[in-house]
Amino acid sequence: MSYLSLNQFLRSHFGQRVQKIPIDLGLSCPNRDPLTRQGGCIYCNSKGSGTGAFDEGKSIRQQIMEGMKWARRRYKAKAFMAYFQSFSNTYAPLERLETCYLQAASFPEIVGVAIGTRPDCVDRQVLDLIQRIFQGRMVWMEYGLQSASDLTLERINRGHRVQDFIDAVHLTRQYPFFICAHVIFGLPGETLKEMMDTVRLLCKIEIDGVKFHELYVVRASRLHRLFEKGHYRPISMEEYARAVAQALRLLPDHTVIQRLTGDPAPGELVAPLWATDKAEIIRRINQYLQENH
Repeated sequence: MSYLSLNQFLRSHFGQRVQKIPIDLGLSCPNRDPLTRQGGCIYCNSKGSGTGAFDEGKSIRQQIMEGMKWARRRYKAKAFMAYFQSFSNTYAPLERLETCYLQAASFPEIVGVAIGTRPDCVDRQVLDLIQRIFQGRMVWMEYGLQSASDLTLERINRGHRVQDFIDAVHLTRQYPFFICAHVIFGLPGETLKEMMDTVRLLCKIEIDGVKFHELYVVRASRLHRLFEKGHYRPISMEEYARAVAQALRLLPDHTVIQRLTGDPAPGELVAPLWATDKAEIIRRINQYLQENH
C-alpha cells in the first residue's frame, strides 16, 4: 500500500518540485494570549513549534529569501510555498495579517501558501483576505485538530472543541482552498480507538490532507512537568508506527499525507528520544503498511 505525499501532489499540480519555506510571523494564539489566561496547550512551549526567526530579528522578506536560497542549493527548487508555521497565523488584526501576507505574495517564485492556525481563529473576513491576496496561487489552510475527542481536548487544555474544527472546515469549503488537519497520536488518556476515531472524522468530512505527529515532551512545557512527575508515558515507536499505518489504511487514497512524524526542535526534546530518528519511524510505518497490505 502507498500513500499520496505532499511532494507528489505538488509535482502533479506544478510539474516540478515545490519546496515549502517556513515563516515565523511573530504572532501568538488565543490559547497563549495573556489576555485570555488560558495558559496554552500542555505540550506547547514559548516557541510554538516555530523556527524562532522572528525573535532573532529576521523580517518576513529575509526569512523567505534565506529559505529560497537554501532550497535552491539543496533541492535545485525553482518554485516555493510560503508556510506560515509558528503559533496561529490568522490570530492578529486584519491590517497586520494583510501586511504579512502581502510580503509573501510579492515574490513571483511563491506559487502557493500554507497557513497554519487554529480552527477557532478563522472567520469569513480572514478567509476573504487570504483569497484576495493569494488569488491565483494554491492555498492550504492547516487546522490543528489534534483529537476528535472533546474530553481529550479539555485534558490537553486545547481551548476549542471538535465542533469548532468542523465549523472551520465547512466555512473554508466555500473557498478554493485545500484543507489539512493536524492530528497527534499519543495524547494523554487516548487509546488506539480514540486515535482512529479522529481519523474516521477526517474521512467523514473529506479532509484534503493530514499531518501526523507523535506527542513528544519539550522543555518548559506543562507536559514536561507531568512527565517528570511520572504522570505521562510517551507512546512507543512501535505503537506510533502501527497507529499511523492503520490510519493510512482508513484514509482515502487521494488524501495528501503531508507529514508522517513530528520534528522536534534541536535541544528541546525531553522524551521520547526515538522521536529524533525520523528515518526509522517512517521505515517502520512503511513496513507495517506492507505487512498488512
